[in-house]
Amino acid sequence: MSTYDVAVIGSGPGGYVAAIRCAQLGMKTALIEKYSSLGGTCLNVGCIPSKALLDSSHHYEDAVKHFEDHGIELTGEVKVNLQKMIERKESVVNQTVDGIKFLMNKNKIEVFEGIGSFKDATHIEISKSEGESETIEAKHIIIATGSKPASLPFIQLDKERVITSTEALKMKEVPKHLVIIGGGVIGLELGQVYMRLGAEVSVVEYMDRIIPTMDAALSKELTKSLKKQGMKFYVSHQVNAVERKGDEVIIKAKDKKDKEVEFKGDYCLVAVGRKPFTEGLNADASGVKIDDRGRVEVNEHLQTNVKNIYAIGDVIKGPMLAHKASEEGTLVAETIAGQKPHINYNLIPGVVYTWPEVAAVGKTEEQLKEEGVKYKEGKFPMRALGRSRASGDTDGFVKILSDESTDEVLGVHMIGARTADLIAEAVTAMEFRASAEDISRMSHAHPTYAEAVKEAALAATDNRPIHM
Repeated sequence: MSTYDVAVIGSGPGGYVAAIRCAQLGMKTALIEKYSSLGGTCLNVGCIPSKALLDSSHHYEDAVKHFEDHGIELTGEVKVNLQKMIERKESVVNQTVDGIKFLMNKNKIEVFEGIGSFKDATHIEISKSEGESETIEAKHIIIATGSKPASLPFIQLDKERVITSTEALKMKEVPKHLVIIGGGVIGLELGQVYMRLGAEVSVVEYMDRIIPTMDAALSKELTKSLKKQGMKFYVSHQVNAVERKGDEVIIKAKDKKDKEVEFKGDYCLVAVGRKPFTEGLNADASGVKIDDRGRVEVNEHLQTNVKNIYAIGDVIKGPMLAHKASEEGTLVAETIAGQKPHINYNLIPGVVYTWPEVAAVGKTEEQLKEEGVKYKEGKFPMRALGRSRASGDTDGFVKILSDESTDEVLGVHMIGARTADLIAEAVTAMEFRASAEDISRMSHAHPTYAEAVKEAALAATDNRPIHM
């Protein structure tokens, strides 16, 4: 029987990062993955493939709608080759997965393919697809089994017409009418992909606004921008039935006035979030506790009730974000090594990769009001930037919330071109507990989208933006 210092179950952004950091710290490390492909949901059927399709569809939309404005004339009809887009997406995924394989070899991490299940607190049985199995022993074990798409009890997912995000990433045709249940990140990103390619897209959301966990101002601006692009929204609608009849899917819901509403489309994407995945783990054999929502229970060190077993990523509490899982993987590895790492969960940024992009970190305005914190707000529109006008990306704004008395930045919320990258400036500033004035006194290159951050900081400091 092979023995390891650490065994990691799951090879997603949490698991593979944990394995690499453990190896870097001198620990003999094993990584167990049930699929033949490393990288988990993010690399295979999540973050990476969805961004590849978003980029491809963005290029198509630019060619059809915006090239002429830039003096670019195309001869002949511009056509969508969905199969080619999907093939390119698969190529991007394969390159990324191969990169993880390289990193495993480089760091001398032994990879096992199969379902890892506990025999006890230090032994894991690895069941392979051929029916064979083997057992390994580890002093420390990290659970990083991730999540899977959630659904509603009454929905029958046939994965043909009633689909999850996994199937939406490998469609064989552009839908005529795609009805999306859920106005969160996944639904909006995939909805924009197919809307750009010619589909009618309707989003049905239970809450009173899309991206409901983010600042309300971001929700309002994104709704306005996506409506302008052609997306339709039906908020405060509770779906109560989904039925497929041949090539048609009928979605029944009740609006806020309790009136029955019916939607008909050729595809229905169920995007109501994700749930922790612990099937096959046999956690009971290890003594590890799982809560009533299917999450592994951990303390502030991400340690379970069994002292040598840890859990990270989507399988524990907190936002289901790849970068959150990676930070947790590093934290656990360093904790096992006797170091004292930390994560400031308030400073884990959230991003929606629609266009315009949406990004945020820290407290929302609604949270500050609820907590009774007195704050200042500085807001600056993207349309006032020379860089935004040059690129034609004028939707959006940057909003900075700072403490009324100390001026410390408490939250940054932005929507516009490349805000997924811009948010890193806000995270850096807040990690060092910067004030709005600190940001306002930093030189920002001109012309850039980042100038909106400086201007918003000026607005928060003394209400003195230069270009507004």
